[in-house]
Amino acid sequence: MAKIFCVANQKGGVGKTTTTVNLAAGLAKIGQRVLLVDLDPQGNATMGSGIDKRSMALSVYDVLLGEATIAQAATLADPCGYRVLGANRELAGAEVELVEMERRERRLKEALVAVADDYDFVLIDCPPSLSMLTLNGLCSAHGVIVPMQCEYFALEGLADLVNTIKQVHGNLNRDLQIIGLLRVMFDPRITLQVQVSDQLKAKFGDKVFDTVIPRNVRLAEAPSYGLPGVVFDPSAKGSQAFLAFASEMVQRIKTM
Repeated sequence: MAKIFCVANQKGGVGKTTTTVNLAAGLAKIGQRVLLVDLDPQGNATMGSGIDKRSMALSVYDVLLGEATIAQAATLADPCGYRVLGANRELAGAEVELVEMERRERRLKEALVAVADDYDFVLIDCPPSLSMLTLNGLCSAHGVIVPMQCEYFALEGLADLVNTIKQVHGNLNRDLQIIGLLRVMFDPRITLQVQVSDQLKAKFGDKVFDTVIPRNVRLAEAPSYGLPGVVFDPSAKGSQAFLAFASEMVQRIKTM
């Protein structure tokens, strides 16, 4: 039975997509069966997995509208080793079309039931806003992975996200919880980042992942080649950190 996790943060530019594709690739490298669901109309996780979003016959849009199953729409991201339920600009229209549908916030959850035994992990890349798409992701998930930079405004955004998760937990998905906070783009030479990191550890304790993802040029370069950093340059410090994070995730779900 797949463990389903949203990668979410209501603040933009914090590395959600980089985290999603590299965690997916890292998990695949250590033998896990992974499905990546791209819920962002920009389709960056799709393109970052080497799949051309403009040429997809079926996408997550078709799945949400009930016109295709995940088994029909998911594509193997080769050489990444995981499957992708991709997104493109069509997905922006789903916001409007879902409004009048029954169980609109549970469309993705119901579609995932059919493939739950086919994967060990399902990772959902959410857009940086509380939209109907994000709500579908949160209603589907067992938990939320929160990538965040160690800076002041990130703490403000985290407070908003925690409130959102509490509301979804109380009203729509009793399974939903924060799995952990992942410190990304971390530079230990910057005093403020070290201070914020210490504050996170003091306040959230073991909800903060031990793994820290460093600021890394190779991770930033990888999307232009249509690959996760873990595949593009496995020896880079950022890639090694994501492999460590994948191993930590496998261990953490054993205690859930």
